[in-house]
Amino acid sequence: MLKSFASDNNSGIHKCILESINQCNTNDYISYGSDPYTKEAEELFREVFGREIEVFFMLTGTGANICALQSITDRFNAIICPSTAHINVDECGAIEHSLGVKIIGIDTANGKLNVSHIDKYLNFKGDQHHVQPKVISITQATELGTVYTIKELENIVSYAKLNGFKVHVDGSRLSNAAVYLNCSLKNLTSDIGIDVLSFGGTKNGMMLGEAVVIFDKNDAANFRFIRKQNMQLVSKMRFIAAQFIPYLKEELWYTNAKQANEMALLLYEKLKENCGEILMGKPESNAVFVKLDKAIAEEMQKERFFYSWDEEAKIYRFMTSFDMNKDDVEEFVGFCKQLTIDN
Repeated sequence: MLKSFASDNNSGIHKCILESINQCNTNDYISYGSDPYTKEAEELFREVFGREIEVFFMLTGTGANICALQSITDRFNAIICPSTAHINVDECGAIEHSLGVKIIGIDTANGKLNVSHIDKYLNFKGDQHHVQPKVISITQATELGTVYTIKELENIVSYAKLNGFKVHVDGSRLSNAAVYLNCSLKNLTSDIGIDVLSFGGTKNGMMLGEAVVIFDKNDAANFRFIRKQNMQLVSKMRFIAAQFIPYLKEELWYTNAKQANEMALLLYEKLKENCGEILMGKPESNAVFVKLDKAIAEEMQKERFFYSWDEEAKIYRFMTSFDMNKDDVEEFVGFCKQLTIDN
């Protein structure tokens, strides 16, 4: 079967993840996280992210973002993020609906915030007529496939601490960013001083499930209630937690993300070689953006679906995943080349 380049959500499940799920299906265990698999996964998170963290397992990425942000906001607060951020564009207003906060989306050229984007909102602080900016939310890697460097993150976090902000990281593709930067997950989170992380696995070989990692125990004090109210407390928690055991212990997060990143780079290079005029820029994670005539794109989508990123600018996104190989890329490039030539 031909591989889909529409989304890493379309990919399958890594065999080690399936094995881990099957292993915890052999007996009865206490529910709601009081089982040995959840305890082992929690311990692995402490080994990877730091001993002082608290971790909570979730069903979905949107649920993780809602719960993470609720732990560090009040209803009169605002969350500052890039206008392209998933919480602003692709979660159906879930954050604002559930939390009563305001999202301030800032236009950026590359999907990344910097302190100059945030400065003007300091004037809102203390004015009872304005929402109070409280959280800087960044996505790593970004929706545009770009990656914040450690230095860029350090600048944002130090600015946040100086000005009373909390920092949330939407890390649905944090693993891809760490591979690109050749660093650990800890280097991108607790070492820098972020406050809360939504850590994804679904896009990188897991069946389902995410985790919220909280780096300040004070922010975690009421989190179990927040998770329950937001319908993210799973009775058979072990089936989510068990997936994170090989994911962290065997460093599947790294090998899977590395494969996806490498296939994105190969896709970019092959497209550049065969139809370079359509490329928008060298990938930093597992997303390749191309510019196509709408008629050609629609013809291509009939056989190999992929998403339109910006219809007005005629920009489309090709995503790679952990279970792709060179043959998949070669076949897809040949398909793209033939259609662009024919048209």
